[in-house]
Amino acid sequence: MAEIETEARDETPTSAILDAVEAKDTDRLTELLDPLHAADIADLLEQIAPNERRELLQLWSGEIDGEILSEIDDSIREEVIENLPSEVLAEAVRELDTDDVVDILEDLEEPQQAIILNALDRADRAAVEQAMTYPEYSAGRLMQREVVVAPEHWTVGESIDYLRRVDYLPDQFYHVILVDPRMKPQGYVTLGRMLSAQREASMKELAEDSFRTVKPTDPEADVAYIFNQYHLISCPVVDDDGRLVGVITIDDAMNVLDEEHEEDILRLAGVGDESSISDGVVETLKQRFPWLAVNLLTANLSAWVISQFDGTISVIVALAALMPIIASMGGNAGTQSLTVAVRALATRDLTSSNAPRVVKREVLVGLVNGLAFAVIMGGIGVAFYGGPMLGVVIALAMIINLIVASLAGVLVPLGLNKLKLDPALASGTFVMTLTDVIGFFAFLGLATVMLL
Repeated sequence: MAEIETEARDETPTSAILDAVEAKDTDRLTELLDPLHAADIADLLEQIAPNERRELLQLWSGEIDGEILSEIDDSIREEVIENLPSEVLAEAVRELDTDDVVDILEDLEEPQQAIILNALDRADRAAVEQAMTYPEYSAGRLMQREVVVAPEHWTVGESIDYLRRVDYLPDQFYHVILVDPRMKPQGYVTLGRMLSAQREASMKELAEDSFRTVKPTDPEADVAYIFNQYHLISCPVVDDDGRLVGVITIDDAMNVLDEEHEEDILRLAGVGDESSISDGVVETLKQRFPWLAVNLLTANLSAWVISQFDGTISVIVALAALMPIIASMGGNAGTQSLTVAVRALATRDLTSSNAPRVVKREVLVGLVNGLAFAVIMGGIGVAFYGGPMLGVVIALAMIINLIVASLAGVLVPLGLNKLKLDPALASGTFVMTLTDVIGFFAFLGLATVMLL
């Protein structure tokens, strides 16, 4: 799959497009860009340098449409919008569903927001302004107001006739939502089941078992979990009285899941949660410097532990050569356990009910791995570093450090989650610190007791 994706990217004529931009050849630029999907154009805008992006937009801004705007990464969307003429921007946003307009507005300053809002018709503007009143990262920000409904007592024939008569339907929809006279959703029917049924069939009898509803104030992460857990395609949004106010579709839910996964990876790596390949030097420094500073402090803690045993190291110089092995093995074991735990917390597979079992499993894994590598490193210590007792010290330190690493990899994210903090936020730093400090202390402490 990775090879296929790489080949597809290589076929994108980026160099030819940049040559056309440099030559200010608008016709050639249009010829190259028109066949591309909106997502590919968005990727291109993200990958090229800022000055190239500005020049491209100056030549081709009239062709930017709403679909391209919605695909552009948040990190450069404001920059792209600033380089678009007002009339082009207005025309582009008119094509979008209300949820896509809200997604664009969230990352803009008030002047740009006003331009977009003024371009919408009265009904769409009211819907967008209402959505913007909901908390950030909530279901209300994800939902679109364009919904397809039918009275719950209608037949398939009545529903199909209605869909053919109505002037406006969303560009994409997957269900017909069945409502009672008070506009409260009672179920929904997929288009496939509706079109394959007889005209006389009752819509209510065709309703899906997967029917769920959410409220506008529900966190978007909870909404994405519901979509993933129950294999939903769309989900009605209801107010406090249970009346239909909008719908969330699978594309928006999957975007949330993708963002959550990306955020976890970036935070585990200590590069911020909004890092992008299009960021400049200053933005990248702001995201990475704080975590490097924290790492420097924790590294000094490890150095302090080592300094407490400088007498031991001066007598047995081989200890200095072996310390990186202890630290590296503990760090890798902790990262393995940590990655599994953070992912399981994100998918809600790791809960308070099964946490004891998972912790026990990780301790046993750490113990078995520790025993196995203790035998290997013990033999290496005996063969190459001067005697059987040094081999015993290495073996015991390896067992202790791998058990601690496996345990910390689970307990640290569990603890952060209990405190209502993102488990990925600082887990890596804490786990590495624990494994280094305890690994060095165990190794050098045992060497001091057993070898001197």
